[in-house]
Amino acid sequence: MIVCLAANPSVDRLFEVERLVKGDIHRPASFVQVAGGKGLNVARAAASLGADVHAVSLLRGHSGRWLREALSAGGVPGEFVWTHGESRSSLSVADRETAALTEFYEHGEVAPRSAWVELTHATVSRVEPGGWLTISGSMPRGAPDEGYRDLIAEVRALGVHVALDAEGVRLSEALPEGPDVVKVNVAEASGLLGVPTARREDSLLAASKIRAMAGGDGHAGIVTRGAEGVMLAAPDGSLYEGILYVRGRYPVGSGDAFLAGLVTALDRGNAWEEALRLALGAGAANAEMPGAARLDPDRARALAAQADIRLL
Repeated sequence: MIVCLAANPSVDRLFEVERLVKGDIHRPASFVQVAGGKGLNVARAAASLGADVHAVSLLRGHSGRWLREALSAGGVPGEFVWTHGESRSSLSVADRETAALTEFYEHGEVAPRSAWVELTHATVSRVEPGGWLTISGSMPRGAPDEGYRDLIAEVRALGVHVALDAEGVRLSEALPEGPDVVKVNVAEASGLLGVPTARREDSLLAASKIRAMAGGDGHAGIVTRGAEGVMLAAPDGSLYEGILYVRGRYPVGSGDAFLAGLVTALDRGNAWEEALRLALGAGAANAEMPGAARLDPDRARALAAQADIRLL
């Protein structure tokens, strides 16, 4: 089973306009709203791919109730910790004329320390030995910087595999506890290592360094490069480059769909090359459909078969 932690979920909205003009009134040509934030994106995408998924999330107010209902309607079971205020929202505006995407993300309200403690307990009670825990995205303001670190230590002691997608101090704090998989994008990798990572060679070196920081043998470092593919330093030290020559108009959530595809395949016992294929297929399928982490599983598998995976 895959447990997906969503510590700071969001009601994610996507507007499409013909042309975005600063200062104008716009009437969207289309509108999509999903239960989002990185953790819930991973849960929904993995469920679409047929994984046995359970979400654990911190919810608030009317928005939180909508998130719970949307997950239930999408067939994603969950365990929820409730606190004061309202769950945050995020807005993406897609400009059809330029294919540009403008994004607005709320921070969310401060959460009491007790809510984080309760969320941690809920997560630990749900994971299973041999299963996976995905930890994705930001933590609510008020949560301890070491929160992800302590959670990883606790669940790994129970025999649970961990996939981490975080940034900043929460990422650097968590790495010494040895998450099995660390997935970051080039900007997050650069922030962690303090060096440029945009070039192909730099991304590959960054993936290897992140693998070493997570514990080396038995751990994987992944640096995603958007439309330019991904670099993987696998648990056995092998280095892979993966790319899929398909471009979609809606990239929001593609990194989360990538992680969902990867962990879904690993949870099924697939080899790393096959896991990387499904990850790339899921990310590309997401980009073809409006709304974060919405994908056609058949299309994801078809795209996975087209992925170019190279052992370096």
